[in-house]
Amino acid sequence: MSLDSPLKPVDQLRTWAEIDLGALAKNARACSRVAGKNCKLLAVIKADGYGHGICEIAAALAPLPEVFGFGVANVTEAQAIVGAIDEGQPVLILGPVLPCEREAVVAGGFSAELSNADEAAAFAKVAATLGRKASVHVTVDTGMGRMGAMPDEVAALVAAVRASQWLQLDGIATHFPSADEDAEFTREQIGEFGRLTDEFEEPTLIHAANSAGVLAFSERLGFANLVRPGLALYGVAPVSENCDALTPVLSLKSRVTLVRDLPTGHSISYGRTFITERPTTVATVGIGYGDGYPRSLSGSGADVLIAGRRCPLLGRVTMDQIMVDVSCLETRAKPGDEVVLIGGEIVATEIAEKAGTIAWEILTGITQRVVRVYR
Repeated sequence: MSLDSPLKPVDQLRTWAEIDLGALAKNARACSRVAGKNCKLLAVIKADGYGHGICEIAAALAPLPEVFGFGVANVTEAQAIVGAIDEGQPVLILGPVLPCEREAVVAGGFSAELSNADEAAAFAKVAATLGRKASVHVTVDTGMGRMGAMPDEVAALVAAVRASQWLQLDGIATHFPSADEDAEFTREQIGEFGRLTDEFEEPTLIHAANSAGVLAFSERLGFANLVRPGLALYGVAPVSENCDALTPVLSLKSRVTLVRDLPTGHSISYGRTFITERPTTVATVGIGYGDGYPRSLSGSGADVLIAGRRCPLLGRVTMDQIMVDVSCLETRAKPGDEVVLIGGEIVATEIAEKAGTIAWEILTGITQRVVRVYR
């Protein structure tokens, strides 16, 4: 829904996520600038657009000249965005395709990644049955270990694809497992992949870089003509390089539902893990792990923002509610007050660190009962 949606005014929502589509476009342009003028973007919008809404994100990115196409996780996601993107914009499925999905991939005109000759033969058979070529990308396993041909097997697989009248080689790709953690290994990967792709007549696309690869290693990717940013599109940087160019797209918000004054020695939430050490004004907030606010934030020192002030989380996160200390507020909190869980000075990476996880999981974990509001 938009901010002026007639479905339900924002001031009547209990819990919602505000999605800034202007920031999304700004981040896409920033990724493009860092990647260089010879690189287009394959915008990664899997997992419901990293929790931002896959169709709305696809529709906002599709008109941008920097965006060549889209990366999704499976054929269901590919089918979902057909009406949201421009006709003919490529959609690549970033993972092995199940045998039962191959017909839908070819019929839909989507692209598939191949790891071996058996997959190539299976796609060729489906394509021949349907009477249309299958678009494929040969994937090289340079260290991810999830899919792809080993480097010494790539030449034979590329030859098999090119020999088939029913397969169209649209790219050669690899994936970085640790561009945000192991720079030396990533440089070795890039070197190996660059040397390998130099051995072939250039296909339509050579692509390798995830968000960390784009932001931190773009100067080494001169052989590539496509990059695959995901997290960076949503304004969250997995590395420090070029992070200032990004603007967070999502803010997670809720409302105070109740305000109470509790005495010294009063327990709060399940397990009585928090006991007040002074008279405390406590606000109950209408969000919990059922909305994607992680239970692992319990006792972590996490804060929320109310009236621009940090208010500490008290006790355990419950399924539908949390409690926070609002004693610090100059004006007493009241039911209906806005609460910011992610947004402003509280960024997704802070929440992830305190929850013992990663920003990707925080964003994709926001559940469907949280209304997405677009502006």
